[in-house]
Order: sequence, then structure tokens, then C-alpha cells
Amino acid sequence: MSKKQNFTRQLKRATLIIQVAIGLTLASVILLVYFYIDPTLSAFMPEKEPAPIAVSEDRNKIEDGIHVRTGLIEADGLMAVVNNCTNCHSSKLVIQNRMNAERWNATIKWMQETQNLWDLGDNQEIIVNYLVSNYPPKSIGRRQNLAEVDWYVLED
Repeated sequence: MSKKQNFTRQLKRATLIIQVAIGLTLASVILLVYFYIDPTLSAFMPEKEPAPIAVSEDRNKIEDGIHVRTGLIEADGLMAVVNNCTNCHSSKLVIQNRMNAERWNATIKWMQETQNLWDLGDNQEIIVNYLVSNYPPKSIGRRQNLAEVDWYVLED
């Protein structure tokens, strides 16, 4: 066998060893990434039944005139508000925003145009009436004047 043939054989052998090493390295990296993403390797685990979701029987419980889960006042239209408003945001956002009917309607229109709120249909009037009745605007005004203050002079 000539030197050239011997060199070619050794080169092929070295190339094969390098390819196997690269393949094993890639396989190891893929397994490590998979373990990082899914440590249970659920694709290889026997399927288990999912645990039952505990459903609270108190979802619509009212105590002292307040819907316990949301903190909203119990009144006509409460469930329309719960079903349409709390799907996307907290009821606290509703409670803190006190507006008149015009502003509530404008806010609903804004949510429909920019936040993908669905058409409320007849529920819109029920919702707005509930909100205006139970969360009307507060007239805050200015704070009271200070009275009976014991003033003192700052010295340099």
C-alpha cells in the first residue's frame, strides 16, 4: 500500500471519528435543552390523568352586599359586569374608575376599538347602568383649609 493510500485511509478514519464526535455532542446538547424545557421528558413518560380542577362553590357568594370574589357591590347588573368585564381585567380596575354614563360608554368604545372587546349588545346598557348607580364619580374638591396650626419660624 502506498503512502498516499495510507494517508487517505487515515484521513477518512479521522473524518469519521470527528463526525461521530460532533453527532454525539449535538445529541447531548439537544437532550440538555430538552431537559431544560421539559424536565419530566413527558414524551417518554406514561400518560397520567390530569388532576381535577377544584371548582369553588362560592364563586358567586355574596356577603354584606358585596360579591366576595370580585369585591363588586351586589345590585342589578352585577353578573353582567362580572361576566363581561372581569374576563380581561381585575374588578379593582372597575371599582377605582368612577365615571358618568357618557364616560363609561366612551371607555367601552375605546376598549372595543383598541383592546378587542366584543360587542356587548344589550348588556352594555345594563353594565353602564350598574356602574353609574354603584360607582358614580366622586366630587373630591380641594382639601379643607388648615386650622389651628402652631406655626414657627425657621432660624438660619
